[in-house]
Amino acid sequence: MFPELRMRRLRMGEGIRALVRETMLSTDDLVYPLFVVHGRGRRESIGPMPGQLRLSVDQLVEEAREAHELGIKGVLLFGVPGRKDELGSEAYSDDGIVQRATRALKEALPELVVMADVCLCEYTTHGHCGVVVDGRVDNDRTLELMAKTAVSLASSGADVVAPSGMMDGQVRAIRRALDEEGFTEVAIMAYSAKYASCFYGPFREAAGSSPKFGDRRSYQMDPPNVREALLEMELDIREGADIVMVKPALAYLDVIRAAKERFLRPLAAYNVSGEYAMVKAAGRLGWMDEGIAMMEVLLGIKRAGADIILTYFAKDAARMLGRTT
Repeated sequence: MFPELRMRRLRMGEGIRALVRETMLSTDDLVYPLFVVHGRGRRESIGPMPGQLRLSVDQLVEEAREAHELGIKGVLLFGVPGRKDELGSEAYSDDGIVQRATRALKEALPELVVMADVCLCEYTTHGHCGVVVDGRVDNDRTLELMAKTAVSLASSGADVVAPSGMMDGQVRAIRRALDEEGFTEVAIMAYSAKYASCFYGPFREAAGSSPKFGDRRSYQMDPPNVREALLEMELDIREGADIVMVKPALAYLDVIRAAKERFLRPLAAYNVSGEYAMVKAAGRLGWMDEGIAMMEVLLGIKRAGADIILTYFAKDAARMLGRTT
């Protein structure tokens, strides 16, 4: 005890602090989400997400190349379709925008891990994540289209498909469809614990995916629940998920920790658009140092137990990590 034990001895310089540091963040932990649109030469700013863009395929390839050169191993693709319909048909079209982008990325950057979101919300006229029947999302009819979407994305070269619709049985349906079509090596990263959160607001503006009526609380998780999240993950693992996810990250660090302690599967956490926007806004107003806040947020997610962090900060964080190594 004090004075013999002085905790500050191991904090007196950067060298000693580095030697005893318990949690290490690296570019290997990061996945960069990207929005892709039809056209050519398009780089459209996203108002509530400074620094993020909607990119045409040619521009997306260059953005991904820059990220890869910074050490980022993977990207997650979200599509902004040319047209929408009741069944979200561009989501599973072989000529859909994400399918085009996937083919272009795998041709230009074959070592880059391409993850593709599997959901219908960006592609439907009503903005919900599945087939709407009599004003409600029909779970089982939606499974057929999610499986069809996953197969289409795998056919285009996606390394990982990421079902985010929070439909019961979505992982099982996708795994069966992939295996039947010979895509046994395509991995599934399941949005297992995706909460009904206000932190998705900027994303919905970026992707044009806000529901036109009601909300998503009947299929996304209720924020107070933790045991339910663990059950969701257990079910997804039993159905064939290779990676499970908690989304959002910051308000659900306890869920990340609980999942890390319980399951052996790789654990992803999504540092979502609203969390990104808060740090960006405070930094621009001069209320805190944006770079330091960014690293503190990402370290907190890593310390809670995330193996993979999906974050719009990926490039900025990679640059900062490069300066400190």
